[in-house]
Amino acid sequence: MNFTTKKRLLILLSVPLMVLVFAICAWKRSPSIAADNARLRYMGRIGHGSGASIMYWSGSSVTMNFKGTSVKAVLKDEKGDNYYYVIVDSNNITKLKADSGKRDYELVSGLPDANHTIQLYKLTEISKGKTWFYGFEINHNGHILEPPPVPLRKIEFYGNSITSGYSLEDSVGDSRESKFYNNYYSYAAITARHYGAEFHCISRSGIGIMVSWSPEIMPEIYDHLDPYDANSKWDFSQFTPSIVVINLFQNDYWLLNKPEFPQYKIRFGNKPPNERGIIDAYKKFVSSIRDKYPNASIICTLGSMDATAEGSPWPGYIKTAVAQLGDKKIYTHFFPYRNSPGHPKKKEQRENAESLIKFIDENVGFK
Repeated sequence: MNFTTKKRLLILLSVPLMVLVFAICAWKRSPSIAADNARLRYMGRIGHGSGASIMYWSGSSVTMNFKGTSVKAVLKDEKGDNYYYVIVDSNNITKLKADSGKRDYELVSGLPDANHTIQLYKLTEISKGKTWFYGFEINHNGHILEPPPVPLRKIEFYGNSITSGYSLEDSVGDSRESKFYNNYYSYAAITARHYGAEFHCISRSGIGIMVSWSPEIMPEIYDHLDPYDANSKWDFSQFTPSIVVINLFQNDYWLLNKPEFPQYKIRFGNKPPNERGIIDAYKKFVSSIRDKYPNASIICTLGSMDATAEGSPWPGYIKTAVAQLGDKKIYTHFFPYRNSPGHPKKKEQRENAESLIKFIDENVGFK
């Protein structure tokens, strides 16, 4: 065999390997159901760009109807600290932890070769980072179907750790570890599912209206797509809720008793707000929500942590603020302090949801 023949043989043998490498790289770059596929159904404030959809907030999700037996997803997480539920056909639920590198994940396999629905649901909040979703890959004989219909009912929540589902799954303590977050079983998500409503969850642990454990307060980020980017503004015309629920002031309640805390000093110096200042701050935030949603019913709530303990003036501040606004479609409803250590767990979140649902049914209604 001369040199030329050997060279030709090597080229012929290398072609299949090159094809295989190219196919693997192509899968990494472009899953067959790309993130911008019109048949995917997103929920939450979702960013888009560079071939991916970006999930920031708790409760953000992407849903796909498909025919097939298995599904993969291509994801890249900012910190490798976010958890997701993979929900198949509404009842098969598994948990997934996203890594910081871009890679594919097998979400489900071994399904009957029939029509199915899969949802990827963000359990953790923005403090754990954002996630880039590049798309789904269905087994080679499968295909995407028409998307589920957009729910007619829409509800939006503004809140803190309680709304995010902080430490909901920590049965022995009150850990801030990501693995204990679970927005899916927060009172907000339970309420939305009860009504079959599309919901947006604008929440972050430690946040307040006047002061937070971190530098940002809710009036500074409530209108953001990316909470950490001041130039990333949300287009409120994309989502118009019938009901808005505000559950804030728990962190203000705590931090106004901590004059040594850095954020207290930054926000107030040596002169904390008096009762009138607290009420005015709440009125200003609620008015900003009213400006965005002129026709929505707004429910101002608080609890179920110690800001609603017996003798606390904070529910009264909210009642006074709402009364002064004089808006018949702004309501107050409070979750009682349950006197349990740490943040509400699954049982307490369920009780809060039941309380809110009862209030909506009896006082507000849901179109």
